[in-house]
Amino acid sequence: MTRAARAVASPNVVCIDDFRPLAHLRLPRPVFDYLDGGADGEVTLRENCRVFDDVTFRPRHAVALSECDLRTHVLDFDISFPALLAPVGYSRLMHPDGEAGAARAAGLAGTGYILSTISGHRVEDVKAASSGPVCFQLYLMGGRAASEAIIERARIAGCSALVVTIDTPVAGLRERDFRNGMKELMSGSLLEKIPFLPQMIARPGWIVSFLRDGGLSKLPNVVIPGKGPMELVDVSAALASAAVTWNDLKWIRSLWPGPIVIKGVLTGEDARRAVDEGATVVGVSNHGGRQLDGVRASLRALPEVVAAVNGQAEIWMDGGVRRGSDIVKAVCLGARAVLCGRGYAYGLAAAGQAGVTRALEILRADVERTLRLLGCPSNRSVRPFVRGCARELAVGKTAISIQLSARSISVQHQSSDHRICHPERSCSFASEGAGESKDPYKRDELWFINVARVIARGL
Repeated sequence: MTRAARAVASPNVVCIDDFRPLAHLRLPRPVFDYLDGGADGEVTLRENCRVFDDVTFRPRHAVALSECDLRTHVLDFDISFPALLAPVGYSRLMHPDGEAGAARAAGLAGTGYILSTISGHRVEDVKAASSGPVCFQLYLMGGRAASEAIIERARIAGCSALVVTIDTPVAGLRERDFRNGMKELMSGSLLEKIPFLPQMIARPGWIVSFLRDGGLSKLPNVVIPGKGPMELVDVSAALASAAVTWNDLKWIRSLWPGPIVIKGVLTGEDARRAVDEGATVVGVSNHGGRQLDGVRASLRALPEVVAAVNGQAEIWMDGGVRRGSDIVKAVCLGARAVLCGRGYAYGLAAAGQAGVTRALEILRADVERTLRLLGCPSNRSVRPFVRGCARELAVGKTAISIQLSARSISVQHQSSDHRICHPERSCSFASEGAGESKDPYKRDELWFINVARVIARGL
């Protein structure tokens, strides 16, 4: 076991939250606050985590399980459990292992990694580092010519999907970054940097590793024609001209022949538009509470998006995932898989690739333990095991409140109450207007869709 691995082994790190103080001890304040912080008053950032407390389980006891199957099929590949590593910009600032180390850890754990455009390692190197699937997350930085070039590089490198983030017309107001002088430290003059330098030199270990890694690097995946790789800039400057519109999706589709994930969806309307634009996956996300503060937690938006997508695309969700039980709750509410961002990034900051490996070990063990305690043999049959999560769902223009229970759903709308029973799980189940499906993912998704349709007819 390496020194880094020993530092994050039990009992030093037992859960994901144990990584956070270790990351705080190692990173300079501006880098830690970039990772840890959110937009404005950080209301959505906090709610993303807190909302999982509203969901409780209904276990089945005295059940003998010889094995527990965590495997999940996403896009056209299988992963070892229903979680992938989300794109985290500036990962190489957190640790020299950066994106390549995180992708390598993901591959060894049997899951996928999504590389951010704002990365310190070349897409070719990250893909080569991983034995698992790697997707590329696209920001339209540096102009269309630069974007066309990186889309082609991602295709040639063998990336499994293109992830298009749609919730960044501008960067959110990340107050911690302004207070810490992130802009000045990243791209300011020496005179502008001076007031903020004490925060950096307070972490000599990080300074040494940062300088050994070459210091501030350029963005190797954003190559501007005639100028070369784009200079490393703070996030506000990076996203200033990177807005994506629905019209851009047509252009992106013409360049990318593979699956497209549209990430940043929080409403049924945007979910349906994403499907219409050819999304293979709809990603329910509020950007980790880093964009518009005050929007719903991702978990609260999930049921509405599941109903709106109507089984026509996979659903991924990210935001606030810190435990394997959080992953199970998201799957219960309709997600095919979740994306984990800060959960592994704290580990990366604390111990590099070893920290990411440990984070994935913790999450996978959490998921298996949760399923066994529920008496559930597979994450593909877990949805009846959750209750106590009141949710709002839009059906046309009608707002309703849904209360999930073991095999039924109670619905309240004004003075009307409805109860819709879950179909027998051993039977195939068909949604109105759709063919029968024996796929457990599809069957449960169609259950949610039928709920919405029954309610729409009854109200």
